[in-house]
Amino acid sequence: MIELNRSPCRDPRQSHCEQESIFSTSREGATARNATDSARQPGDRPGDYVIGAAGVSLIVSLPDQFKFPPGLSHTQFYACGRYALEIEMPVNKSVFAFIFSICVPMTVVADDVAPKDVIIVTATRNEISIEDATIPVTVIDREQIEMSLATDLSELLRFEAGIDIGRNGGPGQATSIFIRGTESNHTLLLIDGVRVNPGTIGGAAFQHIAPEIIERVEIVKGARSALYGTEAIGGVINVITRQTDQPSFDVSLGYGSFNSRSGTMSGGVASEKGSVGASVNWQDTDGYEIRTDSDITRGYDNLTANLYAKRAFSFGELGVRHWQTGGTVEYLDFFLTPVDQDFTNRSTALELLNDIGQRSNSKLILSYMIDDIQQNQSPDFVKSKRLALDWQYTVNLELHGLTGGIYLADENASAISFGSGFDEDTATKAVFLHDSIDLGRHRGFLAARYTDHETFGSKVTWNAEYGFDLNDRWSFNAGLGTAFRAPDASDRFGFGGTPDLEAESADEIQLGAKFQIADHHSVRLELYSNDIENLIEFDFTDFTLQNIGKAEIRGAEVSYDYQGESFVFRASYLRQSARNADTDERLLRRADESLTVNYTQTIGKYRVGISVLASGDREDFAATLPGYVLANLTGQVRIGGNMQLNARIENILDTEYETASQFRMQERSVFIEIKYHWQ
Repeated sequence: MIELNRSPCRDPRQSHCEQESIFSTSREGATARNATDSARQPGDRPGDYVIGAAGVSLIVSLPDQFKFPPGLSHTQFYACGRYALEIEMPVNKSVFAFIFSICVPMTVVADDVAPKDVIIVTATRNEISIEDATIPVTVIDREQIEMSLATDLSELLRFEAGIDIGRNGGPGQATSIFIRGTESNHTLLLIDGVRVNPGTIGGAAFQHIAPEIIERVEIVKGARSALYGTEAIGGVINVITRQTDQPSFDVSLGYGSFNSRSGTMSGGVASEKGSVGASVNWQDTDGYEIRTDSDITRGYDNLTANLYAKRAFSFGELGVRHWQTGGTVEYLDFFLTPVDQDFTNRSTALELLNDIGQRSNSKLILSYMIDDIQQNQSPDFVKSKRLALDWQYTVNLELHGLTGGIYLADENASAISFGSGFDEDTATKAVFLHDSIDLGRHRGFLAARYTDHETFGSKVTWNAEYGFDLNDRWSFNAGLGTAFRAPDASDRFGFGGTPDLEAESADEIQLGAKFQIADHHSVRLELYSNDIENLIEFDFTDFTLQNIGKAEIRGAEVSYDYQGESFVFRASYLRQSARNADTDERLLRRADESLTVNYTQTIGKYRVGISVLASGDREDFAATLPGYVLANLTGQVRIGGNMQLNARIENILDTEYETASQFRMQERSVFIEIKYHWQ
């Protein structure tokens, strides 16, 4: 059951509780059955969501306390030819009726052309087909990014299953990403393969990464410390920036609610010998009242640039990349006083690629990153700098792809807060080895990494994964892995810090099955378990940070995907339990249940899309935040040969919701962009 609000029926076993779920993974009093069709059956409540595919129904119940706006009806949506998908749910006539009218009823014959193969790099550090990955991987491509009209990376991620967002209000405000119930600092963010997580408190600055400079986003769910080291407990998010393989030029201007203005310019030239290009994005908004207990409006501005150049030589290919974002965030402090801070995030990388013979290749990346925040009303600041060398050598044999390499990093972290602070250096050394095994229907992936970290000593992490294609339709995967997060400088030397903290460590198990209904249709089931120990938490007995926390995370995700030439439909339902292993309390800011639906339709020169997130309630500090339904409507229309008009209605239901206690999320709002493209 997706609980969209707090219910007095906390225990379904009580006689007065009638929250029956036809499909539920609830641990207490759950019942489950498969329906042979998607029609309602005796006992199904008016608030049930009925989702069916290929003759199988999924019915998700909503509590009586959840209220849709007045004037509701039921709508049925049919698509994908003989593989009909039916959604029967309460729909507001004035909003959803228009959205679905373009595709209801719809009978579409599957396209003759098979879906294109998607190549990824993050799952194994080498280019492979996404179909060959032995761990769940999601890709957000450039087409989806442009359609979303998202203002930052976190807005792109919020409609992806298994990802929870915790945000302190509007644009530019502090944002946390939780993958599959893990902590916000258990997500590793890479930009073109370069680590950009800071060496101080908190996670990476997802709220400052402009989608306009992104070509695609690869999301790997699961432990990956054996490949990338610290912080890769919940998963890895790799942002691949835009580059061109032919001369091109883009320019766009946007305007929207809260006096939001934006502009983008992107261009590049390319030839057989190399390419060079740049993208620049500017955003400025007056913002809105971000706190529920204050009527003070807070704004945000951001200027982002991404530059690249690469050239082919006789010895290989040499490239240089630079990404930088900077601006000002206005917010309210603990006492609701208006304050603001300047931020700068940048990453520069020099990359050398070599093909050595017909079977071997080498990749060397020398990078330097900065994460800097400066308070404007005080001398307080926090800053991270990291110089890193990442080298790998790959040998492709008949049945194996062997990769070995080294990682060296020298990091400086400094901060001042309320007159006290620190300035500390940390050195990290690591060696890694992994093997991608291809035996036809059988696939394997083995990886191991030895990390020598200056703060806590050494750590060995590993992955062992197996994939099996039963036939052309059924495939299965299983994986075991370990991961860790090293204590950062704020953990060791900030307020309550303890210099000799140990690393947080995790043991993960994953199981998956995929059924390929046809070339364009697939259904996937994923199960995961993650046990995390030595979590760094505040010990109120002596007011210090200590390794005293444990977490147990269990989850299941079922998803349906259709990829066609004219439309795309994706739906995922996730149920998880993320709890403190000692107290059995729920971990903060993570929902136990969520349902995501993403639909895009192309009709001639028009494209329309809708994204829906139904999230269950979540615990926060001294509060339980009710569940909510967020729906976004997007549209595009081509004007002539080179012009395009894009629009987004954010929160079309005008839902009032919070992802962090007392921080108001965005109300219904409208954004429009005009874009010129030449190629």
